[in-house]
Amino acid sequence: MERSEGAAWYDDAAGPVVRPYALTGGRTDHDDADQFDMVALIVAVPRPEDGRGDASGWAPEPEHDMILELCRTPLSVVEIASDLELPLGVVRVLLGDLLDHSLIEVRRPAPVAQFPSERVLKEVIDGIRAL
Repeated sequence: MERSEGAAWYDDAAGPVVRPYALTGGRTDHDDADQFDMVALIVAVPRPEDGRGDASGWAPEPEHDMILELCRTPLSVVEIASDLELPLGVVRVLLGDLLDHSLIEVRRPAPVAQFPSERVLKEVIDGIRAL
């Protein structure tokens, strides 16, 4: 099979041959990485009029854009990592970049205490069965 010029960066068995640290510029963590636990919900916020960059001159990489596209509706951090087929640590660093530039919001899942008790749920089920 003849390979094109760009095919050197792709291995049929392994997929893209770009190391995770290349996607994050060698960074392995973000200052607010504790915000990005696996079940935290991420949602993209509307972009500035021009759609790219900000006053600091930062422009998102393609992976940042893919995250923003996925997060038009809230997704958990682990779902983002799965959809992009990237390691969780890499996704956390990329999310940190987006948070620094106010392109995403992090929503915490409801604490267990806010859910109805088991007794209430059983009563609801019993009431439905009685219908």
